[in-house]
Amino acid sequence: MNNDKEQMTLKVIHFYFDFISPFAYFFWRKLPSLAKKYKCKIEAHPIVFGKLLDKWGQLGPVEIEPKRKWLHQYCFRYAALNGFEYNPPKKHPFNPLNALRMSLKEVSGNNQFKVIDTIFEGGWSLGQDLGDLATLIYLLEKQSIRGEKFSQRVSESNVKKLLINETNTAIDNGVFGVPTIIIDGNLFWGNDQIEHIQLFLEGKNPLNKEKIFENLMRPRAIDRKVFKAKDDKTFI
Repeated sequence: MNNDKEQMTLKVIHFYFDFISPFAYFFWRKLPSLAKKYKCKIEAHPIVFGKLLDKWGQLGPVEIEPKRKWLHQYCFRYAALNGFEYNPPKKHPFNPLNALRMSLKEVSGNNQFKVIDTIFEGGWSLGQDLGDLATLIYLLEKQSIRGEKFSQRVSESNVKKLLINETNTAIDNGVFGVPTIIIDGNLFWGNDQIEHIQLFLEGKNPLNKEKIFENLMRPRAIDRKVFKAKDDKTFI
């Protein structure tokens, strides 16, 4: 009976991710120990990062050349400082849809976390092509996961719909990037949010909601104007 009560009172860490993001991989590496320390349940939500970009009118990091160069430097430095191998996917960006569909709870079942772990590590530490279905099957089968069976489901209309629904739900919840973590309706974005999440879970959240609301209500003095040049490139 006590165990049932404890399960009912566990906080849930909602983890929104796309395999296309190295930052999502970095956070995923920390998530199990974080959840264990604070006795939280993890719910993993694969979503399509590209659809978030479309929704909020953003470019992805690798679509901005100086940012792409910075990103690779940051990732190699981060991995060296944290003691793990960083070897990015053979092709990037890649089409993540098959990988995301295979990692849905409704497809991977009790193996969901192992599937996510295997795909993340295969792409971002082993340099595999996560856009290639045969590679995904190989990575999973190597870990005694039924990759072939999962691969047969990625083209099913209901599975496609599940990923669409996860993405739309994320957008409805205000998710604009990956990784995003939501706990009790509080949104944390990015791999650098561990300290903030810990403070929140310890009941030491320093936020003053009244001040935040006051700042959000301040008027905008200027807006950027986006226009199309003659060569059809967008300039700010």
